[in-house]
Amino acid sequence: MDFSPALVRRTARLKTPALLLDRRLVRQMYRTVREAVPGVDILYAVKANPHPAVLRALAQEGCGFELSSIPELEAVLALGVPPEQLISSNPIKAVEFVRRCTEAGLRAFAFDSRAEVDKLAEHAPGSQVYLRIVVDNTGSEWPLSKKFGVNASEALELFVYAKELGLEPYGITFHVGSQCLNKDNWVNALYLAGELISVAARHGIHLSMLSLGGGLPVRHTKPIPTFEEIGEGIARALKEAVPPGLRLTMEPGRALVGEAAVLVTTVIGKAVRGLDEWLYTDVGVFNGLMETVGGLKYELCTERTGPLRTYTVAGPSCDSFDVMFQGLALPEMQVGDRLYVMNAGAYTSCYASSFNGFPPPRVHVVG
Repeated sequence: MDFSPALVRRTARLKTPALLLDRRLVRQMYRTVREAVPGVDILYAVKANPHPAVLRALAQEGCGFELSSIPELEAVLALGVPPEQLISSNPIKAVEFVRRCTEAGLRAFAFDSRAEVDKLAEHAPGSQVYLRIVVDNTGSEWPLSKKFGVNASEALELFVYAKELGLEPYGITFHVGSQCLNKDNWVNALYLAGELISVAARHGIHLSMLSLGGGLPVRHTKPIPTFEEIGEGIARALKEAVPPGLRLTMEPGRALVGEAAVLVTTVIGKAVRGLDEWLYTDVGVFNGLMETVGGLKYELCTERTGPLRTYTVAGPSCDSFDVMFQGLALPEMQVGDRLYVMNAGAYTSCYASSFNGFPPPRVHVVG
């Protein structure tokens, strides 16, 4: 979503903090991603923004969904999405979730440990299992290679173990890191995955699915590769390194909703502390901008013009952890002015709490 006078007028009467979400942009981003990776099934990672308007718009486009919890599962089932279009790529799942998925007809689960194989064999017998492998996360804003995944050297042994317990070895998945700025990560991961699929086949494990995970980036303050550039590398690697005939999936979250919303906040206070000028807004780390803790730099816009000043921008709570931006250049701001946090559709409202009594952004849907 771009900053414009029309956006200012559209949000003028909204009580802040507010998240303006445009369903048309959600649909547009889905189509753009699908065109960039032809032949790949797009399954939305619900965690990025589970708002009903987002899920409904994507379901109407024919998008599938990647799930990790019972509420996420129930939300997409209520829209009539068939279980064949659902997978769960979180390799650590609660037993209750596994059981409910099985009841609903969802059969495809990621795993990355013997303990998860044991769990799935007991509570989802005969299900299709796909292994999450560790791949290079260099260049991503949020590397994910420590919390999940196994080294390639462990893959065959885990597939054999899953097969011995009555599960169906289904495929391989990886994640190049969230908000990945390095388009070569997908290429390198596909070469590794293709090699593992061939090794498994030589040992009687015939896989039929390959998931390319998430990681597609959205526009903030750093240059990003386009979906088309990423797609070109993926197409080349699939042709050169991956056996044909596999079901290919991709599970973007951020990429489908990030640019579809703007977060509107109001300056509620100012202060000078030593050499630093501070602004305080009615949205902060705890009620909408949690990803700033990890260093994500959003683009902030204002209706103000004039010489730029350097600000530290903090949220409304009494917690000193509630600081989002440092060294931010803005025109001189006054209490009551609005700031517009651009491309804030992913991991904002869904992360938000009401800590210290400050409410999460109210979501306003257009389009």
